[in-house]
Amino acid sequence: MSSDERRTGVPPRWSVLLLGVVLGATGIPYAAEAAPTATRVTRAALDPVLSAGRGATVAFLEQEAENAATNGTVIGPDRTAYTLPAEASGRSAVTLDPGEWVEFTLPRAANAITVRYSIPDAPNGGGITAPLTVGTRHGTRTMTLTSQYSWLYNQYQFSNDPQADLLHPDWWITECQCVPAATTPAPVITKPFRPAHFYDEQRLLLGRTYRAGDKVRLTARNVPTTIDLLDSELVGLPKVDLTGVNPLLFGADPTGRRDSAPAIERAIAYARKIDRKVYLPPGVFQVNRHIVVDDVTITGAGNWYTIIKGREVALDEPAPDGSVHTGVGFYGRSAAEGGSRNVHLSGFAIQGDVRERIDTDQVNGVGGAMSDSTIDGLYIQHTKVGLWFDGPMSNTRVTNNIIVDQIADGLNFHTGVVNSVARNNFVRNTGDDALAMWAERTTNAGNTFDRNTVQSPTLANGIAIYGGRDTTVSNNLVADPVREGSALHAGTRFSAEPFTGFLRFTNNTTARSGTFELNWRIGLGAIWFYALQGSFDSDIRVSGDHYLDSTYNAIMLVSEWGVKDLYSIDAIRFSDIRVDGTGTSVLSARAGGSASFKNVDARNVGAAGVNNCGRFGFPATGSEFGLTDLGGNDGGWLGPYVPNVITCDDRPPVVPPPAPSEW
Repeated sequence: MSSDERRTGVPPRWSVLLLGVVLGATGIPYAAEAAPTATRVTRAALDPVLSAGRGATVAFLEQEAENAATNGTVIGPDRTAYTLPAEASGRSAVTLDPGEWVEFTLPRAANAITVRYSIPDAPNGGGITAPLTVGTRHGTRTMTLTSQYSWLYNQYQFSNDPQADLLHPDWWITECQCVPAATTPAPVITKPFRPAHFYDEQRLLLGRTYRAGDKVRLTARNVPTTIDLLDSELVGLPKVDLTGVNPLLFGADPTGRRDSAPAIERAIAYARKIDRKVYLPPGVFQVNRHIVVDDVTITGAGNWYTIIKGREVALDEPAPDGSVHTGVGFYGRSAAEGGSRNVHLSGFAIQGDVRERIDTDQVNGVGGAMSDSTIDGLYIQHTKVGLWFDGPMSNTRVTNNIIVDQIADGLNFHTGVVNSVARNNFVRNTGDDALAMWAERTTNAGNTFDRNTVQSPTLANGIAIYGGRDTTVSNNLVADPVREGSALHAGTRFSAEPFTGFLRFTNNTTARSGTFELNWRIGLGAIWFYALQGSFDSDIRVSGDHYLDSTYNAIMLVSEWGVKDLYSIDAIRFSDIRVDGTGTSVLSARAGGSASFKNVDARNVGAAGVNNCGRFGFPATGSEFGLTDLGGNDGGWLGPYVPNVITCDDRPPVVPPPAPSEW
């Protein structure tokens, strides 16, 4: 979700009473990982042993460009927002001038690749296209790259225009420490202002299978091209289902030249009539609006082969829901219409055409309300949100999907979603929370995010929970959030219903997390709890998590300044946690309340183990936030600071830790 600056433009007034050294928190260099090897395989730019059993199981292998052979320039590592390395996986990439190359050695047999890259924007915005040569032992092919879905600027909801003036001059901004419209003389704002969302990715079937040890060389041709990584995969043959209703028989065009939406809808209607599934064969099918689904199974030949692709279309007048555009998407009926049930979507790709963020637009890959439904094995790219569910709805399973290059969230269980699961999904390059549960005005209950991988959300959090009852976040791998959020988050905010029952963060791994918060001008934790519109007073436990190479703090417990005396964060229990590397502290407490710690081991800590400011009242009796040591907390980070020693130093020098290693 968006930060409070983006929502209200009102800055928290924390800096008035902060103690400690006030330092800028950008421009932090970080040590590189281990030396490159030709076939080095990583998961979220980590040695796979560091995340074993966590995150999604996927068909592809990841190789970082900075570990490959190249005559280009390695950029990074660097975690400074608004820079190319900050948004790269592992915070490093390779920039190629025209004619330069980066060469990957395949670690196993593959016939398909995905390239994550960045090329420049057009001078006035809107993006460009440029060729990239893909060379193998059997010759070369051309991959056409684009920046039409990249390069956002300015303040929320952002702009495609690099020369635009401030969208909200009445908002406080950290760059001048002022409200520009209320400042005399007016500050000079450098343009482009806050460039972001630099990367995109392209998939390519190579036409034949290459052996382990074969090389794939990517060569820039016309423009500087930054290569972040290459995923290689052995894709099987297209799936064929002769029992399914085929939209080709109803006039669908597999070349993508003609609109296939009416034909697909006729196939769906016929399939429901005869109680059969719909089979989408290989091809590119043009769809430029929502296809409404209810009590139907739609399966494709595989997400490499069946592609549902559409343009974003401006509406003649706004829709009742506020949308001013429509676009490709599979939508359940709205909850107000009773929702949809028994919807099963699998084995195809949805590729949209969303190039700007308009929050009222329903231009998501999958949407509406779907109960007793499954979404499995989709590839969703270039929509606003991959999957946005508006409940009430229940018992939906979202599994084994790849969700990339979204303008906003990857997936959101929004309002009254019950007993639903997102498991084994891979989410990369979202423009807001990658995975979220948002109990806005109607609570969510009994939901689980399990074994998902999240990489490089450019804004907000990897996984965010906003209210709800009986929620589990388990066995996930989250890496490289870029700004104004972190890997794992729970917040009483955005008009969410209170947290009730239990909330569990269990056996998650985070890497290179904890970003710089623009309003507060401090670093966040790899996991952070934020009391803005209410207290945390339910059964909350964090156990088995591993926080690796955190940019600032590993754990942060924080309340908004204006409500710091009203709301608290009480009795959170942390146990069996490993913290390997923090730029500053293990724990930052900036609220009233308490927490207990058992078997929380830490090493390579950059500052004091605990930053305890409490409610900033600094009473003689100690901090308003109490710490309980339940034993086994190795590394010396906690012992001197219990039960409530005041150690308020929000901005100590950041000490980049060494790369994480096996415990």
